[in-house]
Amino acid sequence: MGDQSEIRLYKAIFIMLLIVQAFCWQPSFSAPLPFIFLHGIGTDCSIRENLMYIKQLMEWSYTKGFCLEIGNGSRTSWFTPLDKQVEEACGKVKAMKELSKGYNIVGLSQGSLIGRGIVELCEGAPPVKNLISMAAPQAGVASIPLNAGGTTVRTIANSIMKAGAYSDYAQKRFAPTGYIKLPKNIKGYLKSCKFLPKLNNERPNDRNPAYKKRFSSLKNLVLIMNENDTTVRPKESSWFGYYEDGSTKKVLQPRETKLYMEDWIGLKKLDKAGRVKFIKVEGNHLQMSGAELLHYIITYLQ
Repeated sequence: MGDQSEIRLYKAIFIMLLIVQAFCWQPSFSAPLPFIFLHGIGTDCSIRENLMYIKQLMEWSYTKGFCLEIGNGSRTSWFTPLDKQVEEACGKVKAMKELSKGYNIVGLSQGSLIGRGIVELCEGAPPVKNLISMAAPQAGVASIPLNAGGTTVRTIANSIMKAGAYSDYAQKRFAPTGYIKLPKNIKGYLKSCKFLPKLNNERPNDRNPAYKKRFSSLKNLVLIMNENDTTVRPKESSWFGYYEDGSTKKVLQPRETKLYMEDWIGLKKLDKAGRVKFIKVEGNHLQMSGAELLHYIITYLQ
């Protein structure tokens, strides 16, 4: 009951703000930007949970939303390398006339990495205003999140992984290997992991200033971490925190990492400007109450 009361209160506040906005209308007034929704691994745009989620976001934010499907959805999310998924997503956002004046991104888990890939890697795309990242492995994961897949996925994944996470065979056939970061094999990660070292500008001799420029152009970066996340390990990866190199015990908070301190992608620049929102919510992976949804997500869609 308490949660429902909070939702009603927040919705009433948003409606009042809209009324005030209407009375203060000026000829230069522009409608809220649309958003795209990028689902997580092992799911697709057509399942009921995602359809209801997008419907709720649109109704509460009074904006238009689109679920951006990549390939065939679930299977593609598991078995197509992330650089290829970002490439397809990039082409789609460029082709959508509805996004031509700018848009926001809501990403769930792995979908948030694709969203950030659009921001950093998609040259010539419409501008992204706000990137909302929910329980995402922004700094990597120390183990493959197989709990999101069924028996068939686990069987195939285990077969692929026998070649090693950083083998060319696995990197080309299993999407999560693109962001697995083994703390005790950083050398192998930097040399052979195909996606995240590039996205995070981690390779000392191959840092691209364009990625930093595009990422730091965001108006808001909303990083949501689940306090009891057992899928993203360490959970602090959702905030760009990660294990100290060589350790699976000591976790560096985001501002303690080299990525932040040396500002490889512009995270520090965004943070110093007050444009990074580090948000912690209770629950396991991707769990969020209605009141939290209104307060932490809807706010950045309006």
